[in-house]
Amino acid sequence: MKKDFNYYNTLLVQSVGSKVGPIAPTITPSAAFGYEDAQQAEAIFAGEVNAPLYARVGNPTNAKLESVVSQMEGGFGAIATSSGMGAISMVTTAFLKAGDEVLCIGGFFGGTYTLITETMKRFGVNNSFCGVDDIEHIEERLKSGIKMVLMESVGNPSLRLPDIKMIADMCNVYETLLMVDNTATPLLIRPLELGADIVVHSSTKNISGHSAALGGIAVFRAVKENSEKLFNEKYAEVHKIAKKMGSKAFIPICKKRAIRDMGMTANAFGSFLTMLGLETLSLRMERINNSVVRVAKILEEKLPEGVNVNHPSLSSNQDHQMYRRAFKQGCGPLLTLDCGTAQRAFSLLNRLQVAILTANIGDNRTLALHMRSTIYSDFDEDTCRFNGVTDGLIRVSIGLEDPDTIAEDFLQAADHSIKRY
Repeated sequence: MKKDFNYYNTLLVQSVGSKVGPIAPTITPSAAFGYEDAQQAEAIFAGEVNAPLYARVGNPTNAKLESVVSQMEGGFGAIATSSGMGAISMVTTAFLKAGDEVLCIGGFFGGTYTLITETMKRFGVNNSFCGVDDIEHIEERLKSGIKMVLMESVGNPSLRLPDIKMIADMCNVYETLLMVDNTATPLLIRPLELGADIVVHSSTKNISGHSAALGGIAVFRAVKENSEKLFNEKYAEVHKIAKKMGSKAFIPICKKRAIRDMGMTANAFGSFLTMLGLETLSLRMERINNSVVRVAKILEEKLPEGVNVNHPSLSSNQDHQMYRRAFKQGCGPLLTLDCGTAQRAFSLLNRLQVAILTANIGDNRTLALHMRSTIYSDFDEDTCRFNGVTDGLIRVSIGLEDPDTIAEDFLQAADHSIKRY
């Protein structure tokens, strides 16, 4: 079956709701769960019976969200977390130890960058960074025996587009785990089908759409019976769990080696709100990804000299050919404006009437933010340059409003800022 927006419109509303009893998702707010008898308790703790153990490691409302997103991503199973950073932290904590190395490809959201370069480094996990085109460096690090590769499906805010299939193939050759942050491109890109092992989302963003629920989720492929990279000697620490749990091993590995002790768990009410947004994800993604292309085109044609728009749909973008080849349905809600200076960027932002100034993306509303003075304010110039952040950069997340109205808002603000500075 063709997996287009209509396919997901049907899948999501049919999966989130129920046909018997309450048709909306139900909330189970209990932190603890009673067991039928001592034998069932033993079996639940051993992972032999699929029933709630304790809310820190699983909740029926979370389980419903996990099931739907796993199906959406073509995965075997999923774990809902307290935030998108919680999902990435869970995976890195579960699989990496002091002395290991994670390779990060492309520019990154500021929180992910500091997790790897500061927090994980404090615990002895090494890191290496390279651009999406630096294939020689990628292969060099893979040959050295690194444990994990991390990248975003679309650089936030660099908008660089990696060749996910090629990188996944390389990771599989060298038996290295690949985690892809798919926050910007749910439904548009399916990294597990391209060969990735783990997909993570900040469900706060596109999946919810309404900014009412902080959350994250990690989706996993099934562990294979043969030629399974987890059984490579470099993953010896998880062999005991992997051999015992078989195809579902990614989930108990993350629960036993991260969530059980650190508690990055989603809460039931947040998962409920996330599912309400998830039902309309396909409708929203289709409209927003059509709108962002239109807005980018209008801005490219009409912005005054001194303010430049960047989006992969534009022929001037360095990844335009990759966009046409591998991102046929779009690459998410983001575009960027470079105003040259922070002063001009501030002036433009303060003049906007439609867009909301906030540190979020993937919302039903159009959002905008100056990057250098906010999310990247603690970073040095070299780090900002690597992540695609300049002094005058504004990140824009296109929403559901009329695209012509959105474009007009940015044009009037840009004209004002150019005249003033």
